[in-house]
Amino acid sequence: MVVPVPAGPRPAAASAGATFAPPSDRAAPRPLPPTVPAGDPRPPADPASPGPSGVARFGWPLAGTPRPVRRFDPPPQPWLPGHRGVDLAAAPGVDLAAAPGVEVRAAGAGIVLFAGPVAGRPVVTVGHADGLRTTYEPVDPRLPAGTPVGAGTPISSLRARHPDCPAAACLHWGLRRGEEYLDPLALLGLGPVRLLPLDGRP
Repeated sequence: MVVPVPAGPRPAAASAGATFAPPSDRAAPRPLPPTVPAGDPRPPADPASPGPSGVARFGWPLAGTPRPVRRFDPPPQPWLPGHRGVDLAAAPGVDLAAAPGVEVRAAGAGIVLFAGPVAGRPVVTVGHADGLRTTYEPVDPRLPAGTPVGAGTPISSLRARHPDCPAAACLHWGLRRGEEYLDPLALLGLGPVRLLPLDGRP
């Protein structure tokens, strides 16, 4: 005698109008490494290793807390004009504030990749972990290419006459990963900055 076996439940049909998007093949952008607060002791670091926590550590390239006087404003296309960095005026109350000759420091541990003129502008470039590169101009380099540096190591002296600088001297601080320009203030965990006049009044 053959006993029929009841058929199992059929899978529910997709509801009318439902759509299924294929998974995106675009990877999420990698976050920038975090930083340490101002005044945190920074022992010399091996530039090949990002640091004890496994990530690079960054700080301001000028003493104190510099004031951004021109924000990062990248062009819509790489070949168009734009502002590929942040201009900083030296912090009030610091010796030689906003004056030529103020000390410029490496924002993070790495290696000096370049120190010399680019299109007539004196520039220092430091390579960091994760393919990041910071640039500093206009400066008089103190260290040759190939020199390992730690976060806060003096690498150059600030020059005067940076274009569109409202102070006696401004540091143009740039950040790149590969060919992409990034906002260097992201290294410090800062978002968009409200720019103030040099007298500090709103």
